[in-house]
Formats: sequence, structure tokens, C-alpha cells
Amino acid sequence: MKYSRRSFLEFLGKGSVVGAASFALAPVLHACKSEIISPGPVSYDAQVGFKSITVSKADQVRLADGFTQELLVKFGDPISDKDYFGTHNDYLAFIPLNEDGSEGILWSNHEYLDPVLMGTYAPAEVKTIEQVEKEQYAVGGSLVHVQLNAQGSWSINKESEYNRRLTAKTSIPFLWDDPIDGSMEAIGTFAGCAGGVTPWGTILSCEENTDQYYGEYVYDEMNGVVIDRLPGGYGWKKYFDYSPEHYGWVVEINPKTGEAHKLVALGRCAHECATMHQLEDGRVVVYSGDDGNDRCLYKYISHKPNDLKDGTLYVANLEKGEWISLKYEDHAILQEKFKSQTEVLVRMREAAYLVGGSRLNRPEDIEIDPVTGAVFISLTNNKPKGDLHGSIIKLTEDSEDKASLTFKTETFLAGSEEAGFSSPDNLAFDLRGNLWFTTDVGGYTLGAGEYDFMPCNSLFLVPRSGERAGELIRVATAPNDAEFTGPYFHPNGKYLFLSVQHPGETSSSLEDLASHWPEGGDSIPLSGVIVISGESLTNLQHV
Repeated sequence: MKYSRRSFLEFLGKGSVVGAASFALAPVLHACKSEIISPGPVSYDAQVGFKSITVSKADQVRLADGFTQELLVKFGDPISDKDYFGTHNDYLAFIPLNEDGSEGILWSNHEYLDPVLMGTYAPAEVKTIEQVEKEQYAVGGSLVHVQLNAQGSWSINKESEYNRRLTAKTSIPFLWDDPIDGSMEAIGTFAGCAGGVTPWGTILSCEENTDQYYGEYVYDEMNGVVIDRLPGGYGWKKYFDYSPEHYGWVVEINPKTGEAHKLVALGRCAHECATMHQLEDGRVVVYSGDDGNDRCLYKYISHKPNDLKDGTLYVANLEKGEWISLKYEDHAILQEKFKSQTEVLVRMREAAYLVGGSRLNRPEDIEIDPVTGAVFISLTNNKPKGDLHGSIIKLTEDSEDKASLTFKTETFLAGSEEAGFSSPDNLAFDLRGNLWFTTDVGGYTLGAGEYDFMPCNSLFLVPRSGERAGELIRVATAPNDAEFTGPYFHPNGKYLFLSVQHPGETSSSLEDLASHWPEGGDSIPLSGVIVISGESLTNLQHV
């Protein structure tokens, strides 16, 4: 599980390594960091005093030596006198409420649900409205006021005014001048996958696989008229006939008020993340992937400072190394196939293909290297094309300010049995620029066939410096069927918030459970959030 240290350091950027790996952190704003604490220029040699752990089929979260964990919250836990934490938590973001970060608002989006484990399973045609409404509440997102006690343990302040839920029944307006399928607002948010944090402290939650809820439209290729509607698997349409076009957007949330709106300017697709960078003139750049086989990579550049409404959206062509505009007026083919810019954004996938967007192998999370400014993108896999294990690629813009419309790409890591990992998903850089990533091998394929070397999903670390720079180190393994999602570092680097999502997803019934995490015994498996800390993490950060 070790590859060339020299090639690793050269890949990250020669300018980032001097002597015994001294480097300065660039002042970058992006999805994984809160900037209340910044180490500034440092001379740093990563202290990795622990060994990579082995894979395991143990129904628990296993950690390398020197790391500890605590369960912060799980599905069904009360967060106030009227609300409880949702299910299948994915993206996490911590917004500090004070200078030292001992209190903050933790955001978690709730991606999807398991009707079997929730007790709401029924064929769509016979599902009751009570079952649907229970499911609608369980997804969306949670805002939770968390606090650190003197012993270093985190807990929820259940009396806080900040604790609240967004669900599939929350009214959320569109940040746009034109209606979307006849309305200026959507009812609800769900299918939230990865996300981001804006420079002004709001949260971006990305609606991904929304077709399971209210289905999806089928358009006539000649005139764009809706000619059919594919059904959603959950059966919600039976009682709530909401437009599929109202979902698949990036949602911006104010963590202190819960106010939200859907960002039409970033387009509609199975958004995996929304990673932000701020230019020197205050304009913002947002990177996002469309999580699906043969889907595209996107970049938005605002026309004005701190603006997520007025800007230009681009799609990546990796073969040419170009960002191609998705502006209606820039392309005759878009004017031929669509009626307006709004329609281009609603049907962004079609537009992206028409102008030459590259079809990629499930572009998922995107993070910006805080040292070199390079953009790292996880391509999870593309089984129909024979890419079973995915890769992480590096995109380097041709100008340092990220406003460039040309770039170069190269492969950073490729998954395989020899490499020791498969299907990279969420990425995170810690305070010192070390790379962390999680894997997403589906519960039904873990440990089977081509994935026999991956009986469990894992959290990996790739140190940037020191004697073990470039080594692939397995820090944690997930419970049965689960994956780790949403890794988010506290501003001081001493704590890592991490989602444990869908343990026991292969359970066929409540009498035949594949996992009992986190409560053990014969309990029903529940998604939850853990906090990882300990001496090994502190030593890595030198804080």
C-alpha cells in the first residue's frame, strides 16, 4: 500500500515541499475548512506513529492506534422538544459560534431512507399517507447546536434556538427570476449528498439522486416537451404530486435561522458537492460533480462578489482541458434545443453533452488542496465501462486565481486490489494539507467478487510529509454494509466529524438484520455521526 514517496511529493507540487517538508498553507476558502483558526506558515513534518489497520468484517467502527471515537447523534435522537435527528446522514459542516470553536452549529444532510428498517416498506400503490409523511420527515437536514465540555467530549445543547430540521415538507424558494415548472418555490429538500460552506458562513447542501421521490420527466428531444414521467420508487407521488424539476439543485442554508433557497444558477443534476473558492476581487468559484456514470464536472464563476445567482456556469472538457460555457447565447445548439437559459439549467445534463462536456466515471467529491491550490476530484467508478474501482484525479488551473478557463488533469490515485482501496468518495484536507478520503463500495458488493479485498468501507489518510509521505494508511473501518461520509475537520484540527451511513442496508427484514450498529445486541441499525479525536490526530496537526 505504499507508492513512490518522490512521485507523491512531486505530484502534490514541488513548491509545497522544501527540505524536510516545510511549506506554507495558502489562504483558501473551501468546503472543508472553517477559517477561525489558521496555522499560517509552518515548518511541518507529519508525525505518523500508528500503523494502517487491516480490513475487517467486524460490525463496529475500528480505529488505528491513538485515535478515539464517540457517538454524537444517531437517527431518531431528539435534538429539541419537537424535532429528532434524521436518517442516512451524509455531508457534515461545523460552523463555530465562538472564538475557540468550543460551540458550534453542526449541519448534517439526510440523503435517503430505508423503508425496511424504518418500518414503512410497502408497494407504492398501497403505501399509506402516514408512512409517506414519516419518510418525508426523516430526510432533508438537521441543524444541531453542539458543544465541547472540559473533558473533551461533545454533546448537543437541546435547549438551543439553533436546533431545527429541514424536511421534505419545508417550503424553499428558488433564487431565480423565472419560475421553475410554474412555481417560485419547491416543497422540501432531500437526497442531500456532499456540500460546501460559503465564505459568508452559509451551508450548501447538494440534492443528488432525487428521482426516487417524485420520479423524473422524460423530454421530447426535438422540442423539449415533457412526454412521460418515470415513477419514483418511494411512492410519494400517490399523495404529493410535486414537480421533479423542483429537485436536483444546490440548496443554500443559513445555519442560524434555517432559511434556505435553491440555487438555480448552479444547474440541476445529481449534485455531489459544491466546493467554493473566493477570488481576490470577492467573486466566487463553485465546483460541482454530477454523480452518475458518464456524467460531467461543472464550475460556476460569479459576476459579482459573493453572488450565487448572477454568474456563468461551465462544463469541463478534460480532453481539451477547457471549461465550456453553458450560456444560452453562446451556443447555437443550445438555442436550437432550449427556449431559455432557465431551461438550459433545468436540463443541464443534456446541455452539457451538447456543448462537449466530458463524460466521467461518477464525479463525486471535490476538494481544493490548501497548499498548492490544485483541485482534487474523486471519480468513484463506472462499472458498465469496466472501471470497477475508480480514481482520484488532480485538476490544475492555468491561472492561480481559479478564474482560468483552461486546465490540465492527471491521475493521482487509481483504485485496485494492489492499491488497497476501491471506489473513493468523500475527500478532505486537514490543517496541514494531508489528504483523507472515504470509500463507497455498495453494501451488496462488499467483500464479493472483484471487491473481495474490500469487506468493509474505510477511511484513508495519505500523509503529505515526513518519512511516510505518500503512504496509503487505513485509519478506520466501517460497520457492516456502512460507508463513512462527510468528513469535516474542526477548525483546530483536533476533531474529525464523520458520518456512519446506512449500516445494515442489506437487511431483508427487521427479523433478519445485517448490522446492529451502533447500539449492538439485536437492535435495529441506525445511521449516526461520530467524532474522532485522540493523540494520533493531534500529533498529525501539531496543535
